[in-house]
Amino acid sequence: MTNFENEPMLDIYIYETTMFLDQMEQVIINCEKIGYLNDEAINEIFRFMHTIKGSSAMMLFNNIAQVAHQLEDVFYFIRENKPNEIDFSTLSDLTLSVVDFVKVEVNKIKNNDRPDGEPDSILKEAKAFLDEIKKQNNVEETSHKPESPVKQQYYIQQEKKIKENASNFYHAVIHFDEGCEMENIRSYTVIFALTDLVDAINYFPPDIVENEHASEIIRENGFVIYIRSSLSLEALNSHLSETIFLKSLELFEISEDEFNESHELKRPISEPIPIETDDSSSLEASTKDIHTDNNIRVSKEAKDIPTTTSSSMISVNVEKLDILMNTVGELVIAEAMVTQNPIISSIDSESFQKSSRLLHKITGELQDMVMSIRMVPLSTTFVKMHRIVRDMSKKLEKDVTLDLFGEETEVDKNIIEKISDPLMHLIRNAIDHGIETEEERLESGKSKTGHIVLGAKNAGGDVLIIIKDDGKGLNKERIIKKAMENGVLERSPSDMSDREIFNLILLPGFSTKEKVTEFSGRGVGMDVVAKNIASVGGTVIVESEEGLGTTMTLKIPLTLAIIEGMNLKVGESRFTIPITAIKESFRPKSKDIIIDPNQNEMVMVRGECYPVLRIHSHYKVKKAITQFEEGIMIMVEYDEKIICLFADELLGQQQVVVKSLPNYINSIKKIIGIAGCTLLGDGSISLILDISGFAELRIR
Repeated sequence: MTNFENEPMLDIYIYETTMFLDQMEQVIINCEKIGYLNDEAINEIFRFMHTIKGSSAMMLFNNIAQVAHQLEDVFYFIRENKPNEIDFSTLSDLTLSVVDFVKVEVNKIKNNDRPDGEPDSILKEAKAFLDEIKKQNNVEETSHKPESPVKQQYYIQQEKKIKENASNFYHAVIHFDEGCEMENIRSYTVIFALTDLVDAINYFPPDIVENEHASEIIRENGFVIYIRSSLSLEALNSHLSETIFLKSLELFEISEDEFNESHELKRPISEPIPIETDDSSSLEASTKDIHTDNNIRVSKEAKDIPTTTSSSMISVNVEKLDILMNTVGELVIAEAMVTQNPIISSIDSESFQKSSRLLHKITGELQDMVMSIRMVPLSTTFVKMHRIVRDMSKKLEKDVTLDLFGEETEVDKNIIEKISDPLMHLIRNAIDHGIETEEERLESGKSKTGHIVLGAKNAGGDVLIIIKDDGKGLNKERIIKKAMENGVLERSPSDMSDREIFNLILLPGFSTKEKVTEFSGRGVGMDVVAKNIASVGGTVIVESEEGLGTTMTLKIPLTLAIIEGMNLKVGESRFTIPITAIKESFRPKSKDIIIDPNQNEMVMVRGECYPVLRIHSHYKVKKAITQFEEGIMIMVEYDEKIICLFADELLGQQQVVVKSLPNYINSIKKIIGIAGCTLLGDGSISLILDISGFAELRIR
């Protein structure tokens, strides 16, 4: 495996195998909803397993190849013999077990570890299931799938011993979908899959793995194969038609002389070799090499890709997008440093001002484009939750359905990676804690089927992800009792709103689950959810009505890279507040200032009192304005908690690039109310204030 480390072949293997596994999982879940496997699903799963088997064997991941091969045999039997009696539930469990096994092994490969999982138990389970359905249906296989045992070989033997009954000769031309990339590797997979089905094979380009120009030749002219085999034309066509990313296939019989002449194709590519095809066109080698990491797909117009005639997608490594994002961020800072330079501001030139505005426009458009490229729909993450619901429903013997909405909503890819685990935990909690048993639901007048709704919608610069169940809801008295036992109740329950009481379940070690199960009741979980969401600048809102259900709302930002901020001056220091957190700004009068019994300063605004936090006092800033009438008050809101920050003056609104803080500050950044920092146009550093930290600090 280490021979392929960080190579394009490994990248494309990981990407495509992961994609196939996710699709397989959804095929099974969708079929469970209708109660049976249709022909389309059977063919699709067979094709996925066939491809994973071949590519895994090619990469020498033999345990994955063995498991895929065994499941492929199961679905091949089902496809060819169409047995009447199949235990669909057991088949679903078996298929998902294979999916889980391969996912674990692929994750090991991603982490540069050896995929050393032991497949024996799954292999025995799959073989036992296949034997059982044969016995139950009293079916003898009417057709036999050619065996293709896993072999530890990298280079392919191009000619085999000719069998006496091998008298058919074929010419095939394969064209792959535009934009799929790595055509040479895909062609290698095709040849690998054919080695045990044919007696002799020649193909062009011949050195598809080693030659840097092979992909371009295949992309422009197709992958040409000459075959000698005992297979019929129909059987060979059926096999080649299962090729992944197949755009078109030309297959026809030829004479033995034509096949013998194809031996010329075995020469390595050094110069363009003209090969006559059925349309009398010639194949020419290209001198241009294309290498693209296959992690995230980015739309582009065909005219921007001169190497492909009509491609609309290219694959780009996410790390490259991160570098591009950082570079654009530096460009935004540099543009601000130029246009806001005191020397530049004194230039009275209409031409310069026009050029400056154009630069700002172009920089903004570039920034917006890079941001849009990084945006990924939530659909992939949402769809995975069907598997969680399916597995837990079976284990807990609860009938639960999951409905989705707003899955097309997009957020930054880095944020999606951070919210996947919290979403999974909330769904599990909803089923285990919230949804009652069938008997309990029927007794309370509900339908026996529990319902969970998972959705998303945009709300200004944030995205709201909503998880709602129609279960038994939260019991306030039990929550208050548990909070008292844990010593985390800081105020009298009579002074707390329902929402504040419900939010107590987000504290560490808080659980009202009396019975410990494999899913919950161990006093951990919800605090981790809140912590993970807070790490991306988000919040968790808990709402519930006893007997009717609970709603969890995750409020997360669209992106963490660039924010719209308001710059403040406090003494000789600079601070930035996210615009989305600001409600209003005003200059208070001395008569509006109130001192509460705890000697905390409050300000009266339209009949309402709000706590005040002096920024200069909190950060010990010298030479700052201390009189309220001379400074400015900024009212900010976080999680429906309002606080007024006092500063010297507002410097203006600006898009700022968020720079992360050093690791040794991360552990205390929320305590001191700092989310990061940025560079301003004059080159000075501005600290980005964490409003959530301020709100929690001042409220307490």
